[in-house]
Amino acid sequence: MDSSGINSVITTAIVDDHGIVRQGLRALLDQPGIEVVGEAESGSEAVTLAQALQPDVMLLDIRMKDGDGLQSLPQIKAVSPHTSVIILTTYANPAYLARAISGGAAGYLSKETDPDHIVRAVRAAAAGDDLIDRTLLQAALAHSVDTRAPDYDAAADVDIEPLSERERDVLRLMVQGFANSAIAETLMISLPTVKTHVQHILQKLHVSDRTQAALLAMRLRLVE
Repeated sequence: MDSSGINSVITTAIVDDHGIVRQGLRALLDQPGIEVVGEAESGSEAVTLAQALQPDVMLLDIRMKDGDGLQSLPQIKAVSPHTSVIILTTYANPAYLARAISGGAAGYLSKETDPDHIVRAVRAAAAGDDLIDRTLLQAALAHSVDTRAPDYDAAADVDIEPLSERERDVLRLMVQGFANSAIAETLMISLPTVKTHVQHILQKLHVSDRTQAALLAMRLRLVE
């Protein structure tokens, strides 16, 4: 979503190979400020949909008949970098979570979760808020960094802008899985100030959400 707040409608896409699931999610997301702009039933279709519509948020299944969601995730982020992708799956697998974060997902939810939580997650993703439990985030980030290729050099293909000292303080706490309210309390600054710092961090790191900012920070060792 436009960080300036001009666009008040969260455009959302749904990707699942079961029509009844897509229908249910569409009905669930029939909320003020949210518009479902498209649906797809495979990973390959999701890439095409993302490129064509550039939605603010995409709900993406993992195992589908014609194209795995996790395999398509990096392509989705490549063609629509500012789309926040939430994995919505029946598979509560730590390895899947690590792959999802590494591939660019902003969140990872079970289809068994409370329906209202899905709506809140869509709004949170569009706002750039945290979506993943702090403990799970730490484990997944460590797994993502530890399992990358030994000769991987993220700095070689990432053009980032320098962060201020305060932005590094905020980023350090983001890596630790702190929510905005906890960051504000820890640094003794206001919540709006934290949100402003987070938005500046996302812009400078050229990422769409705080999960990807945390992953990039660990890969590039931006914070201690």
